[in-house]
Amino acid sequence: MKSVNTFFARAAVIFLTLFFLAPQFLSAEEGAIALSVDAREAPRNILHAQETIAVHPGALTLVYAEWIPGEHGPTGPVIDVAGLKISASGKTIPWRRDLVDMYAIHCTVPSGVSTLDVAFDFILGPNGQYSSGASSTADILVLSWNQVILYPSNPNPHKIMVTPSLTLPEEWKFATALTTKERSGDVIHFAPVPLNMLVDSPVLSGVHLRRIDLTPASGVPHFLNIAGDDDAAIDMSPELIKNYKNLVVEANALFGAHHYNHYDFLYTLSDNVAHFGLEHHQSSDDRLGEQTLLNSDFQMAEAALLPHEFVHSWNGKYRRPAGLATGDFSKPMTDDLLWVYEGLTQYLGKVLTARSGLWTPEEYREDLAYYAAWLDNRPGRTWRPLQDAADEASLLYNARSDWDSWRRNTDFYNEGDLIWLEADVTIRSLTKGKKSLDDFCKKFHGGESTSPELKPYTFDDVVAALNSIAPYDWKAFFTSRLESLSPHAPMGGIEKGGWKLVYKETPSDIQKAIEEVHGTSDFRFSIGVMMKNDGTIQDVIPGTAAAKAGLSPTMRIVAVNGRQYSKGHFREALKKSTTTTAPIEVLAANGEFYKTYAVDYHGGERYPYLERDSSKPDVLSEIISAKGK
Repeated sequence: MKSVNTFFARAAVIFLTLFFLAPQFLSAEEGAIALSVDAREAPRNILHAQETIAVHPGALTLVYAEWIPGEHGPTGPVIDVAGLKISASGKTIPWRRDLVDMYAIHCTVPSGVSTLDVAFDFILGPNGQYSSGASSTADILVLSWNQVILYPSNPNPHKIMVTPSLTLPEEWKFATALTTKERSGDVIHFAPVPLNMLVDSPVLSGVHLRRIDLTPASGVPHFLNIAGDDDAAIDMSPELIKNYKNLVVEANALFGAHHYNHYDFLYTLSDNVAHFGLEHHQSSDDRLGEQTLLNSDFQMAEAALLPHEFVHSWNGKYRRPAGLATGDFSKPMTDDLLWVYEGLTQYLGKVLTARSGLWTPEEYREDLAYYAAWLDNRPGRTWRPLQDAADEASLLYNARSDWDSWRRNTDFYNEGDLIWLEADVTIRSLTKGKKSLDDFCKKFHGGESTSPELKPYTFDDVVAALNSIAPYDWKAFFTSRLESLSPHAPMGGIEKGGWKLVYKETPSDIQKAIEEVHGTSDFRFSIGVMMKNDGTIQDVIPGTAAAKAGLSPTMRIVAVNGRQYSKGHFREALKKSTTTTAPIEVLAANGEFYKTYAVDYHGGERYPYLERDSSKPDVLSEIISAKGK
C-alpha cells in the first residue's frame, strides 16, 4: 500500500508542477523548458527529472552538459542517466545516441507537435570528480542542475529559459542562489532563469540546515548556509561567524565592487559526501568533513576553502579566461590560463583567509612554507613546465597520487600562489609601497558593481592591466616562470617579502593539521616519502634516500628498524639517523611479497617554516594585514 501511495503522490506532484508552470512560463520559443525534479528518493541516491520542452517538428538533438564551468574538464556524468523516455501527446518517440558525441541524443519531432516530454532518473553515485562525486546522504542533498536536464542543442545556453521546480523529502530545508517564487509543502517553484545561470546555481538541502546572515552594515545580502548529518556538525562558534563576516568585508575591500545581487555560501559538512569546493557566480558549493567545525585542526587545515571559492566570483566567474568562457557546455574548454584563474585565486583566497582572521599570521606563513617546500621538492618540474600542467589540466585533475612529484599535477594552484605573491611584492617595490596587487584587483575585477555578468580576458589583457598599475615587463615575468625547468620553486615573493624558507625538527601546526585531516604522514622533506597512516606509500620523490633504496608508491611499510610501523616509530628512526652511520631498515610489503630496504639517510627530521630575514622589509606581513573597515 505504501508503494501505491508513493506512486500517486509523485504523479500528483508532476501533474501540478506541469499544470502550473507549463502554461505560464513555457515560451513559444524553441527550447524553453519547464523542469521538475523530484528529490524525495535522494536518500536512496535517485533523482527523478521531468521536462516539457518547446519544440518544432523535425529533427531534434538533445544534449547533456559535458563541460561544467569550474571543473575544467568533460566531467558531466552522463553515464548516471537512466530510464530515459521521450514522448509527445502520450506517444513514445524513439531516440538514438550520437555515435561520436556520447552526450547527444537524436530524435524526430512528429508533425503538429509543439512540446516534448522528457523523463529520466539520475543516479547519485558514491564516487566521481567534484559535483559528480557523492552528493547525498540520508539527510542531505546537494543538487547540481546540469545533472538533471537535457536541452535542445544550442551554442548559447543563456538563450534557453528554464522554469525549474524541486520536490524535497518531507520537512527538508534548502538554500540556493536561485530566486524562490513559491513553496507549496515540499515543492519549491523557482523563478524562470537562463540555462547557464541554472547550472550556475546549485541547491543545498537537508534536515539539518542553518542559515547565518553575513551581510555587512551597508551592502548586498550574504548568507552562510551550513548543512550536516546532525545539528552538532553545523554549530558554528560566534568567533568563527565573526571571521566569516570579516571575510565578506575584506573581499569587497580587496575588489572594490561585486558582480552578484546576493551571495550564498553552500557549506556541506559530512563524511559521506565528496570533499571539494566549486565556484558559482552568486554562491559556492563547499563540502568538507563532519568534524570541520568540531576540531580545531580541521578548521585550520581547511580554513582557506570558502575564501578561495568566494574569490572566484570575481576571478573565474565575472572575469574568466577566454578559453574557459565558451558559453557552451558541449564545447571543449582550454585551460592554459588556469595559473590566473586558479593560481591568482589561490593567492588571494589565502591572503583573505589571513586578513579576515580565519588564520593567524603565523598559520598563514606555515601554510605558505609547507607548499613552497612541497613545490621545491618536485623533480617533475625539471621536465614539465608549469604552463604544461595548466595545458593538460583536464586530464591531470584525474591523475593518480603515485609518483606525483615526478609526474606533476595541478601545480598551478600552489605555484600560482607563489608567482602572484612575487608579482604583488614586485608592484610594491616598483611603486615604493604606493600600490599593490590590490590595485590590480580593483581595476581588473572590480570597477562598478553589477549583476552577474561575464567579461572574458586573455594573457595580454592581464599584462596590460598590470602595466597600468606598475609599468614592468610583466609578459617576460610570467613567461619565464611558466616555462621554467628549474628544479626549484619560485621563491622570489617570499624572499623579497622579508622571509626565507628553512627546515626544523618538528612539524608546524599547519602540517600536523593537514596530516590529521588527510590521514597521512609526510616525510617528503627528509627521507622522501608521503604515506598513509597505515604505512602505505602514496608518493616517493625521485633522487631521495627512499627512492635510492628502492621504495615505491603502493608498497606498505610494515616495520622500521625491526619494530612494527607507526608514525611515531618512523619519526624516531629519522631522529636517530643523525647519530649513526647504519642505514634505516624498512620492511615493506609489495603486494604479497616482503623485502627489507636499507635506506641510507642521516639527516634527521625536516619540516618547513618561514624565518624572518631582518635585512629586508617585512612586506609579507603588510600584505596579510586587514584592509576592510
